[in-house]
Amino acid sequence: MFSTGYMLLAGAIMLVSAFVSNKLKSKFAHYSKLQLRNGLSGAEIAEKMLADHGIRDVEVIHVKGMLTDHYNPSNKTVNLSEGVYSQRNAAAAAVAAHEVGHAIQHAKAYKWLQMRSKLVPVVNISAKFSQYVIYGGIAMMAAQTAGLGQNVLIAGLIMFATGTAFSFVTLPVEYDASNRALRWLKDKNMVTQEEFAGSQDALKWAARTYVVAALGSLATLLYFAKYLNRS
Repeated sequence: MFSTGYMLLAGAIMLVSAFVSNKLKSKFAHYSKLQLRNGLSGAEIAEKMLADHGIRDVEVIHVKGMLTDHYNPSNKTVNLSEGVYSQRNAAAAAVAAHEVGHAIQHAKAYKWLQMRSKLVPVVNISAKFSQYVIYGGIAMMAAQTAGLGQNVLIAGLIMFATGTAFSFVTLPVEYDASNRALRWLKDKNMVTQEEFAGSQDALKWAARTYVVAALGSLATLLYFAKYLNRS
């Protein structure tokens, strides 16, 4: 289960993920120094974007942490972190507008967001147990109970695959939210050209964290699937 190949794969995924994550934090810190000429805070940006899209039932609230920003469809809240809610810079504008992009998706019943929402309950369960089931199946196959072990492994792979599918469904959701955010910032002249370039760059690296997660999940799934050929 923990062969050299698996350790190398896991290590490579961790390194790439850490690189992209650190790059995102670096970009966010850099563009946090680029103050908006319009003087609006992240919360004010979010509220204006919501109003411009005719959305009146979504509340913009403050949450603790760094880069903990998210849209909660269950209670219709745009949750902005400490580095975004009250800050008045290009990074804050980008993140705030991006999260409102998700609120707009929700209001317009964007199909990829709906699909992701339907997967959430399944993924919440499968994510907790899939690897244990996979390890159990491989162990049983190694203990000369190949038939049963293979069935257990298949069950584990199916569970893991739901998480992989979720990761890939997330990609169009995140990219679309960023596109909505950048289009609004530009069309409404909310930022200067320099500020827009900063916002665009910050969101680009944020999106790459999801790409790495999806590809890492797929690589792990394919790695474990090869054990089916060893039965």
